This record gives sequence, structure tokens and C-alpha cells, in this order.
Amino acid sequence: MAIPETTIDDKAAARDAQSGLIVGLVCYLLWGFLPLLFHALQDVGAVTIVADRTIASLFVVGAILLLRNRMSEVAAALRDPQTLRSMVISSVLLAANWLIFVWAVEQNQVLEASFGYFINPLVNVAIGMVLLGERQNPWQWTAIGVAILAIVIQAVGVGRFPWIAVSLALTFGFYGYFRKTAKVGSASGLFVETLILTPLAIAYLAYTFIRDGGVGLHADPYHFFLLLLTGPATAAPLLMFAYAVQRLRLTTIGMLQYLSPSIAFLLAITAFGEPINPVRLLSFGLIWLSLAIYSADSFMRRGRAA
Repeated sequence: MAIPETTIDDKAAARDAQSGLIVGLVCYLLWGFLPLLFHALQDVGAVTIVADRTIASLFVVGAILLLRNRMSEVAAALRDPQTLRSMVISSVLLAANWLIFVWAVEQNQVLEASFGYFINPLVNVAIGMVLLGERQNPWQWTAIGVAILAIVIQAVGVGRFPWIAVSLALTFGFYGYFRKTAKVGSASGLFVETLILTPLAIAYLAYTFIRDGGVGLHADPYHFFLLLLTGPATAAPLLMFAYAVQRLRLTTIGMLQYLSPSIAFLLAITAFGEPINPVRLLSFGLIWLSLAIYSADSFMRRGRAA
């Protein structure tokens, strides 16, 4: 007796969704625990870490693309002037985001960094409104308003404008916008970005070697191993994300993305011992409320559209 084709398709879709969810969870767990790696490297310096991360990522992603015979995607991206322009801009934004995040970990500001990634989805909404002409409904405006209030209260809690959080959200938000305009996949795109940044990374490392009269902490096996680890620690979650996003609904991805800043938040107040006063805790409460409003509205709209 033949098995109905629809049943086979449904089972395959269910398996894809299950594997996508598992891989997606691992992806966001890795992103969430990434501050532990950079915290262990805080003696190295943020710029040096980003330089090493760039070069290590280039080799790791390059090896993956060679194994998958996908270097033609890189060549196509480099030949297209419009794609190349977008990739140059995204490279600068990516480097800025990496540098700010690593510096924040180095300066024991993981709490504020996690706040930045909590507000990132709403920054994406704002970018869509301003640059893409997207219109928002009253619930989305409410979520944005609550997020702005949370930023103001966060500023009161830290005694200054939360520039780390806002800078991380803006650089990552605009990075996503320019990556959307570039006709290149996630892995090949990261290879092009790190390829663009590598000459600057090599120049900076050469400068530090000359300045310090040697390779410095690179000569220490422990630090050298951790610096090499930044390559797979960058590439692996990205490839996992690309796998998961093809198999999960965007609503599910949208909910998973709150996992990594939640882990960073917990690391900040436990493993790193960063202080959190009632005012800052209130700001986090408001941003969680804002995200709940936004997510619930997105979920209901997708349910009506289905």
C-alpha cells in the first residue's frame, strides 16, 4: 500500500523543523556564551582580539567554502560593484560591532551589551520605517515607545547615555540592512567581509609586533589557542543560523534571538559580578515588556495571515 505523498511531505517538514530548532538553539547558546571567550582574552586587548578574529574567521570560512566547492559565490560577489559596495559597508559595520562588543566585555560592561542586543529587534523596526517606508500598527508603536523609555531609564541607571547598548544595536541593525542588499550567502558573505578587513588586521598586528618588539601574548600557547578559537566561534554559529533559518518560521527565529542576550545578562550578574541597581533592572523589565508586546503582535499577525 502506497504511503500518501502528503504524509511523507509532512513528516519530512516536521523532521526539518525539529533539526532546525535544535541547531537554532545551539546557535543562540553559542552566541550567548561568547562573552566567556572574550573575557578570558581581556589581557590581549580588544583591537588585537578583533584583528585575530578576522584572520581566523577568514581561514575557517574559506576552508568550509573550499570543501563545499562554493568559492564561485565569493568570486561573483567580488565582480559585482553593487554587491561589493554593500559588502564594504557591512564589513565596516561588522568590525565596529565586534570591536564595541569585545571592548564592552573587556571593560566589564556585558550587562549593557546584552541590553543592546535586546533593543536590536526594535532598531530593525525603526530602520525599516525610515529606510524602507514600512508602516507600523499601534501595538508596534507601543513597543517602540516602551523601548525608548527603557533606554532613558537605562541612562539614568548607569549615570550616562548607554552608548555601548545603542551602538551595538545600531551597528548590528544597519549591518543586517546592508547584508540584505548584498546578493551573497551568509558564509560567502562573511568570507568577503573578513577578506576586506584582513589587510587592516594584518597591518595592525604587524604594528603591535614592531611596537612591542615581539609577538607578545601570541607566544603564550593558552592565549594563542583562544585567539585561534575565535575563528570557529564566529563561523560555527553563523552557519548554524543559516541552516536553522531555512527550516524554521521567522516567528520561531524571532523568539530564539532573545536567548543569547538573556544568557549574556545572566553571565554579567553571576560569572562576571557586574552590579545591577533597581533602576537598571527596571529598564530591563521595560525592554522585556516591549519585546513581549512586539513578539505577541507579530505572532498574532502571522497567525491571521496563515
